Amino acid sequence: MFKAWNINAGDINAEDIKAGDINAVDIKARDIKAWDINAGDINAVDINAGDIKAKNISYYAVCFAYHNIECDSIKGRRENSKHFCLGGKITIRKKEAEKK
Repeated sequence: MFKAWNINAGDINAEDIKAGDINAVDIKARDIKAWDINAGDINAVDINAGDIKAKNISYYAVCFAYHNIECDSIKGRRENSKHFCLGGKITIRKKEAEKK
């Protein structure tokens, strides 16, 4: 298990991550528990965070944020997978090609 308060990294490959804040280019992990996540691509089993801001989010069963999720795409890999926010909203950014 990887425990830290603030993580600033290019790529993270880990079994479990428990952190205050994560700033990374790409994250590959089994479980992520963090307050704030700011990343390029996230590929995980389960994600539990205060706020998530990422490019693409891929998770197995559950992805939730206490506040907000902002991303280009979010998708569960398991049938009946769920992503949601408890007190905020999910914002899917429009891709450049769709804006034109």
